[in-house]
This record gives sequence, C-alpha cells and structure tokens, in this order.
Amino acid sequence: MNIIKPVFVTALAAFAFSAPAWAQDASFQLPEQCTDMSARSDRDHSAMGHGDQAGDMGSEIAGFDAMPEHVQENMRRMATTMPAMEEGMMREDADVAFACAMIAHHHGAIDMAQVLLEYGDDPQMIELAGEIIAAQVGEIDEMTTWLVENAK
Repeated sequence: MNIIKPVFVTALAAFAFSAPAWAQDASFQLPEQCTDMSARSDRDHSAMGHGDQAGDMGSEIAGFDAMPEHVQENMRRMATTMPAMEEGMMREDADVAFACAMIAHHHGAIDMAQVLLEYGDDPQMIELAGEIIAAQVGEIDEMTTWLVENAK
C-alpha cells in the first residue's frame, strides 16, 4: 500500500507535463473569446509542458493501463482541460484571462464529478458531485456571458 501513493504522485506529475499528448476528448472548448489568436499573448508556453507533442496515453505513463478505471478517465479528461486552462490564462487582459482559465478549471471540476457519478459508490459523494456540477455550470454560464458582453 505504501508504494501506491508515490507511484500515483509520480504518474500525476508525468501527466501534468505531457497532458496534450493525451487529449482525446475534443468536446470541451473554451469560448471563442478565450481562443481568438489575435488576443493571445506572444509568449511561448510550450516550455510549460504543453507544446505540440505526439503519443498515446498508454505510452506516456508507465503502468497507466494498470491504474483504476476512474483514475484513467480523470486523467484523460484532465488532458483536455489543463491545456485549455493554460491557454485561457495567456490572455493579455487580466479579467478575460481569469474568466477563460476559470471556465476550463470549472469544466475540469465537472469532469471529475461526472467520473465520480460513473464510478463512485458513496451516496454523500454522489450528492456532492451533483451539487458541484450544478454550481460549476452556473458559474461557467455567468463567465461566458460576461465574456460575450465584455471581452475585447
């Protein structure tokens, strides 16, 4: 049991630096105000571990296939939202950057809650996951509306 925690932490760290290589769920996208190339900073953020990389998830982390299904699913979903959160933070305007990054961050929370709903057993956690989804959806809607009305 003592080996599981260090292995998981190592795997999570490896994931954080190779997330785009795992991105398979193209259904999540930031609002256009967050991805408009003309609004992007000129900074090269590939050095943060989110450059163009190729590969499949199984080859990126040793033992990925042996991890529990819920861990694999969470990591697959994070592979989409983590780079999107970073992209959102790159906006020149601090308010727009906050909204864009938080939309991706909140989508990540929704993804995690959905995985819990699929794999979890505890009624209290299942109820909390539903509450998280409802709250995050509302906040995403609020930030998306703000972006439409305010982002330049």
